[in-house]
Amino acid sequence: MRTRKLEELFFRTLMVLATILVAGSFFLIVGTVFIKGIHYMNLDMITKTPGGGFYIGKEGGVLNAIIGSFYVAGGATILGLIISIPVAIFINLYMDGKRFLSNTIRMAFDVLFGIPSIVYGAFGFLIMVYFGIRASLLGGIIAVTLLVIPILVRTLDEVIRTVPFELRDAALSLGATRWETAKVVLRQIRPGIFTAILLSFGRAIGDVASVLFTAGFSDNVPTSLHEPAATLPLAIFFQLGSPVEEVQGRGYASALILTIIVLIITVLADLLIKKYSKHKI
Repeated sequence: MRTRKLEELFFRTLMVLATILVAGSFFLIVGTVFIKGIHYMNLDMITKTPGGGFYIGKEGGVLNAIIGSFYVAGGATILGLIISIPVAIFINLYMDGKRFLSNTIRMAFDVLFGIPSIVYGAFGFLIMVYFGIRASLLGGIIAVTLLVIPILVRTLDEVIRTVPFELRDAALSLGATRWETAKVVLRQIRPGIFTAILLSFGRAIGDVASVLFTAGFSDNVPTSLHEPAATLPLAIFFQLGSPVEEVQGRGYASALILTIIVLIITVLADLLIKKYSKHKI
């Protein structure tokens, strides 16, 4: 009995320490960004594009990077979702008797999930060179779409697998086609779809390596897919690399803006998940 109590105490202590470590790391990161960036936060940072000499400490803001980040991350998430939903449905509803093949596909997406984003950037750049696309908003969307597709497919796949088989069997027994059954399943996994969108959008808006050679960088807000687009991660990268203290502070302010955007999206997604979870069977 004493050994069991000691074992329980040991693992409870381990879990508490792990929780403190993770939570402490989170608050340390957010706190550092907040403390170093709040002094440089002002209305100009979110309402103006960089002016002349912005990167040597003069006037301007990062409106171009904010809008560019939404363009790239939003476009990539929408395009990735359009591609990923049919893939996840096909794996789960059209490959029931082909377990080996479906598991092989899942493993392939797991491998793609773990590939560094710079590899997707390099592959996206290769596609751009082949089709004659210069560094632009379109190039950034292509590269980031490749990055988020494995996230979307595997998340949607796991969510679909939580839907009871009895529900699918009931739909099929009533004469529904596989596609009609798929629509029933999609209604059940709406909260999971929002989770997948959140995960992919958060990864897309915060990634820098995949857009480094594909999206380019511009001090202006892009007005077409063929113009270069700045993103917040790239803006932070360039600002923190400056020797000017004012510019470095603006880099932390840009990081704070990015953190706030992700926080707002997380809260909105959580509200939507709770709303649609009420209508699940």
